[in-house]
Amino acid sequence: MRPIGRVSMFAISVIAAALAAAVATQAARSAGVEDFYKGKTVSLLIGYSVGGGYDAYGRLLARHFGKHLPGNPNVVPQNMSGAGSLKAANYLYSVAAKDGSVIGTFSRSQGIAPLLDKAEFDSTQFTWLGSVTDEVSLCVTGREAPVKTFSDLLVTPATFGSEGAGSDPNIFALLYRNVFGAKIKMVNGYPGTNEIQLATERGEVDGLCGLSWSTLKGRYPHWLTGNKKANILVQAGIKTQPELPDVPSASELAKQADQRQILKLMLIGQAMARPFAAPPGIPADRKAALIAAFERTTKDPDFIAEAERLNLEVNPVHADKLDALLAEAYAMPKDVIAKAAKAMSD
Repeated sequence: MRPIGRVSMFAISVIAAALAAAVATQAARSAGVEDFYKGKTVSLLIGYSVGGGYDAYGRLLARHFGKHLPGNPNVVPQNMSGAGSLKAANYLYSVAAKDGSVIGTFSRSQGIAPLLDKAEFDSTQFTWLGSVTDEVSLCVTGREAPVKTFSDLLVTPATFGSEGAGSDPNIFALLYRNVFGAKIKMVNGYPGTNEIQLATERGEVDGLCGLSWSTLKGRYPHWLTGNKKANILVQAGIKTQPELPDVPSASELAKQADQRQILKLMLIGQAMARPFAAPPGIPADRKAALIAAFERTTKDPDFIAEAERLNLEVNPVHADKLDALLAEAYAMPKDVIAKAAKAMSD
């Protein structure tokens, strides 16, 4: 046999040994992850009160997620409302155990909140698991409200409910008021969109911004059928919602360069609409297991079938995409971020 043959056989044996070692290492890691989760309870924090869209998605994921994690732990949803879900985001980032036993969901806007001086964490450091869907955000008013269209809102004052600084209703109301000139007065302090929706039906407020199309369709379908109880004024998203062809988009309204720049930053949140995350710094093998379990869950036929029954959209966004979106947001020019932060100032 020629020397080159002996070298080739040696190279093959080295590669084979390396592959065998990698397989053994992966098996050991998988066994370690399974041992960790077996018999455990995983807490799933939901940054809003019961009954809203984030709560619906959080509880839906909780019912299916455990069977896709090694060891099949129980997954228990826990509501932690406050400050437009900032309380839950802060807890997950700074207080929750960093061992893979706690995950959570909170406002899509929390990803860019630190850039707008609304949070004290670095959202690029969360262990992002993915998002169940991307989203279109709406401003809506009740049937009896004096404002029926976005054009009306530019000349007629209206009172909109909000959860407080950094929440979706707050951010989008400020966006339309401070960037586009809408005559919005905000009433803060509601724990979630469910309470604002009820307040709108009672006539306590005229409506709200930052309401997801999936929430409106899935949680409040009576607002859309028969004697419609809602006027949809405007939509905001990376792309428009095909089911709302007659509703103007924020992108169409952004005529000036400053408006387009600020809107681009705001719309990053819409692409990570129903995000789930774990704390920073969890062990690498558990991080990989959580991300893989999230991906498998969102492709699970039982999960998808239940989502369809609940009228909840599923259009998964991978963890890598969330990381890339936030990297893009954090890399935006400082002057654009400063303009956006000023616009988000109440």
